Amino acid sequence: MFNRSRRNLASWFTLSMGSILLIFAGILYYQESVQQLEVIDLILYKKARVITSNIRYKEYQGEKRVFLKHLPVLGNNPPPEDSEIIYARWYDTKGNLKRYFGQLPYKKINPKFTYQTLNLNNNSDVSSQVILLRELTLPVYYQGELIGYLQMAMPMTRVQEILNKFLLLLITTVLITLVITSLTGWFLSGIAMQPIQLSYKQLERFTAHASHELRTPLAAILSNAQVGLLAPMEDSASKHLRLEKVAEVAKSMNTLIGNLLFLARRTGRLTTEYLKEVDLNDLLKELLNSPSIKTAAKHLNLKSDFSESPIMVKIDADLICLAVINLLGNACKYTPAGGMVELRLFSKYNQAIIEVEDNGIGIAASDLPHIFEQFYRVEQHQTNSTNSFGLGLAIAQQIIEAHGGHLSVKSEQGKGSVFQIKLPL
Repeated sequence: MFNRSRRNLASWFTLSMGSILLIFAGILYYQESVQQLEVIDLILYKKARVITSNIRYKEYQGEKRVFLKHLPVLGNNPPPEDSEIIYARWYDTKGNLKRYFGQLPYKKINPKFTYQTLNLNNNSDVSSQVILLRELTLPVYYQGELIGYLQMAMPMTRVQEILNKFLLLLITTVLITLVITSLTGWFLSGIAMQPIQLSYKQLERFTAHASHELRTPLAAILSNAQVGLLAPMEDSASKHLRLEKVAEVAKSMNTLIGNLLFLARRTGRLTTEYLKEVDLNDLLKELLNSPSIKTAAKHLNLKSDFSESPIMVKIDADLICLAVINLLGNACKYTPAGGMVELRLFSKYNQAIIEVEDNGIGIAASDLPHIFEQFYRVEQHQTNSTNSFGLGLAIAQQIIEAHGGHLSVKSEQGKGSVFQIKLPL
């Protein structure tokens, strides 16, 4: 699935970039064609001006006449071989042909200034080749009086060669760029798919673990209910015990479902509308006096060390309390009776820092990189608590990261752990 999506992303990227490249190449080719056409038009016009500047227009036998015999190309002397002129024609003011050089022309023309591109068939014994010509029809004036029209044509062979080379260069460049673009698209699509693939794998793990964890209490409820149904009608004590077990498992299952829903709903950073400015000193003091914390720490030495001055932070107070309760609950759960659990609060480097320290059983170095993963439980901790689902630390980390903070841990097996929360002030 991911490879197919990656191929689709790379294909669409290549297609879109290829379309842009083709349009851009087409514009470049058009501009080059126009530029080369302007160059040959200018050369043709200059050659025509050289001819017209030598025209003699004077009276002969009582009327004004145009004398063409001494002109370049049209005169008695043939043009040089490198002149590139295919033909030259002279028409009078009425458009009638008077003199020409080269290909046999039409006897009349349209008397107006114009450039045209024409096809000339070059027939030979071997092959028939079509040559493109650029033709100029130029009205000629003498002292403001129209005296005739000069028509000339040059081959566009050099222009075609230049444009063909330019087109080959464009095609080669576009193909190379498309190859590079497709490789880049494949690479970028791979990078783009990584978060999606990671999320998908996390979802698969989450679903697998959740189904496993939900199946266990459901099996316990079912088995206790079935045993209770098999018991004699008068055995109320046994039924009461089974019902208590069902209630206990259902309560544990309710907690698990609540945690799963929390993890599913709470993703990304919290928006400012959910944050309120709170004094962490007051919040944590109130938390320590809550019944749940006092019950969890009734066999422990619970200490606190708070800042003397207020520490104001913008947070969701309920969520921060939930994160700290999870950390304190773990500390109390895995610290032997008579042990110490301490909650500290101070500010440093423009950060509010909350620390939960205990001298309990600690965490092995091999487990430390994984303890914030969902459903991960340290093997030695599993034996100490049957009601732990491995979600408390994952929830705490998700809450802290949603506030733009950071949750870290330092621990040594047999000596205890220190969990540290850093929140921006």
